[in-house]
Amino acid sequence: MADALPPIPKSVTRDIAHLNFDDAVTQHQKLWETYGHDLSSFAMSLAAALLILLVTFWAAGWGAGLARKAMGRVRHHGGETDVTLQSFMGSLTRYLIIIVGLMAVLEQLGVKTTSVLAVLGAASIAVGLALQGALGNVAAGVMLLLFRPYRVGDLVEVGGRMGTVKALDLFVTEMATVDNLKVVAPNGKIFGDVIINYTTPKTRRVDVTFHIGPRQDLQAVLNDMQALLAEDKRVLKDPKPSFEANALNELYAEGAVRAWCKAGDYVGVKTMIVLGLQKLSIAQGNPPPASPPAKPAANAVQPPPAPSA
Repeated sequence: MADALPPIPKSVTRDIAHLNFDDAVTQHQKLWETYGHDLSSFAMSLAAALLILLVTFWAAGWGAGLARKAMGRVRHHGGETDVTLQSFMGSLTRYLIIIVGLMAVLEQLGVKTTSVLAVLGAASIAVGLALQGALGNVAAGVMLLLFRPYRVGDLVEVGGRMGTVKALDLFVTEMATVDNLKVVAPNGKIFGDVIINYTTPKTRRVDVTFHIGPRQDLQAVLNDMQALLAEDKRVLKDPKPSFEANALNELYAEGAVRAWCKAGDYVGVKTMIVLGLQKLSIAQGNPPPASPPAKPAANAVQPPPAPSA
């Protein structure tokens, strides 16, 4: 810390209080000699601190880009660039440079960083409680980077939100939903929730359950669907598709078609099966089965019986 400023002479303060500015300036010419050096030193320190701050933010961006470029040379098992590692290391480098730069700014302004660290150490419990959310997100980000439940570019579902991962940052994960909405979720929330990754599996099973009238031929529908799937090259032969009769009651007969396909063909194969079932239903002239009556809730209030005539 800079030396303490000397007190203003009482004669100067008296002249200023009585608005005798001419006397204050002319009779006390040592006023600038006393304080001018300290003011100029502070101004130079402030200018240097601002320069350090500007250089810090420039260096943070440059260092983050350099870290991403260096991590771009790291290849995972598929031989592709690990974009997830690039994003995380770039964010980590940027924050580290900013912290170092802020410490240098404080030093330039005369604040002893050792004293600041000592105060923070003494108040570590309070600081830890105040920053436990942020620190938890950092720790969760590191765990996500280690275990890799998803990578940048994967289609995932977390906390009821489905989207494509755009970036794994030090504190948050950024996703884009299928309708192009930006979702930013804290890493701690993601790591503590169930994560469904739709991109990692190479194959998926398409399950379609359908209903027909109870007097219609369910076996004939299943045979026609078997022939339809056998002609589609997107449907995998191994595992084989399965055709099931699941239920029969006075309202409908229930069947199910289950077929395996590549993950990228999931939507197309499911659409093909649904449209095929609809065409069969129209060709056979099957009216849509009535919906089963809704069961009243256990705690629902029953209406009173109608009075007898």
